[in-house]
Amino acid sequence: MDIVAHSLWAGLGAVAAARRWPVSADQVRSAVALAALPDIAHLIPIALWGLFGDGSWQALQGYAFATPGAEPWLPTGVQAWSHTLHCVMHSAVVASVVTMLVWFRWRWLLVPLAGWWSHIVIDVFTHSSEYYPSPVFYPITDRGFDGIAWPAPWFMALNYAALGIAGLWLFRSSRTREASCPDSGNVDPVQGPAKPKQ
Repeated sequence: MDIVAHSLWAGLGAVAAARRWPVSADQVRSAVALAALPDIAHLIPIALWGLFGDGSWQALQGYAFATPGAEPWLPTGVQAWSHTLHCVMHSAVVASVVTMLVWFRWRWLLVPLAGWWSHIVIDVFTHSSEYYPSPVFYPITDRGFDGIAWPAPWFMALNYAALGIAGLWLFRSSRTREASCPDSGNVDPVQGPAKPKQ
């Protein structure tokens, strides 16, 4: 799925979660950022090659928007690092290890990690075997599943229509809730209810 849609789904999910559990605005922003990160991280080696080597902005742009088999030439080391970062950031195995570590030490990061998880899960089903299959079981294997190729025009239209409907539903249901519960008018949909003063 494209990076904008990943970010929007994570944001909508975090706002919906904030209706049931205490979720801060920082957690929502972090979830959105982590939903975008897997598609940005693999570009870092190419950007560094452009800044400190013989690479160019055109190579970075060409790689970011390439279709399978039409990627621009990259040095072997840059290509290897880019591929590894792509696999690591799209791996449920790696995300599971990180989530377990966070669970024991920094539980407030679980909401932001949900953004990363949403990216991984969505990409499993929105990448075909011909269009960069998501390596969900890396490092066990870097093979992926044969899902829907997200750039298909019908899928893009359906996806953004679903995002619009979900956003409208969240907006309208929050207005309905405010109207039916006058006391909830001061409740921030992201911050949650204010803590009582002691």
